[in-house]
Amino acid sequence: MAQWMHRHARVNGIAMHYVEQGEGPLVILAHGFPHLWYSWRHQIPAIAAAGWRVVAPDMRGMGQTEAPADPALYDCDHTVGDLIGLLDHLGEEQAVFAGLDFGVFAVYDLAVRHPDRVAGIIGLQNPHTPHLPHLSPLAEAAEMAARHFSHIHYFVDRPGVADAALDADPRDFLGAVFWGLSGAHHLLDMWNHPPGTAYRAALPDPPPLPWGWLSEEEMEYYVSEYSRSGFTGGLNWYRAMDHRWRQRRAYEGRRTEAPFYFIGTEQDVDLEGFHGDDPLGAIGRHHADVRAVEMIPGAAGHLVQMECPEAVNRLMLRFLAELR
Repeated sequence: MAQWMHRHARVNGIAMHYVEQGEGPLVILAHGFPHLWYSWRHQIPAIAAAGWRVVAPDMRGMGQTEAPADPALYDCDHTVGDLIGLLDHLGEEQAVFAGLDFGVFAVYDLAVRHPDRVAGIIGLQNPHTPHLPHLSPLAEAAEMAARHFSHIHYFVDRPGVADAALDADPRDFLGAVFWGLSGAHHLLDMWNHPPGTAYRAALPDPPPLPWGWLSEEEMEYYVSEYSRSGFTGGLNWYRAMDHRWRQRRAYEGRRTEAPFYFIGTEQDVDLEGFHGDDPLGAIGRHHADVRAVEMIPGAAGHLVQMECPEAVNRLMLRFLAELR
């Protein structure tokens, strides 16, 4: 922690916070929701020690980075613009990008729009951007919500209610969703709940901290940050899904060109429920230069970089050494 440098900059029209450590070629780590730069706390020092300059931003709308109120400001133009703006601010033409969830989707959008800015990609748990040409994501979520609970539809259909429910008790929500996303719980059990269920009611009740991969002190950082910022910025990534879907249609069929590496787990909720029937088999349709696909054995879930930091670090350092 003593080596972490917290920095604030004006990037792409918003105030951005990021953490930096190390010197050498640039690696940018992009998180999802409900996460922070801090979700990469195990990777930052390991990658920096291997001779890389590591930058982990709070993504748009989360942590100490500005959260525009309009969901349209979370479309591809803005999320890709944030990554380009960060590269420009750091004085770098390229970086290796690693990401999870919404963060890696922004990286994939960057890689097809501006391949010259991406030296390599390491995708965690989300091998490609979910995309149905004939049906928008929010329309799909609405269809699901007619049959059973859908968290995406809940966030979009009931914005005031959803935001207030999460903001009312960040500690309770974060504990429930982190445990739900972990390998200890099958999050898709939430689909057993009927339409109209509140998100918190569809989540499990977690055991008391500490868990094997999350301490009370670590949880307190998330609680402190989201208690200050609220969850609206993060939820706006869901509310902008149709905006991004329409923009991605212009790049239909285009594959990323940068060397691509993937890390996943068999217990991941996204691989099971949101990337089609054969998510790993489809990787080549989305990435032209697939170098490695590695599945970490065991019971880790979606939060693999926190649940299995040693295994993730070992693979990331191997991939980075190959790129170097």
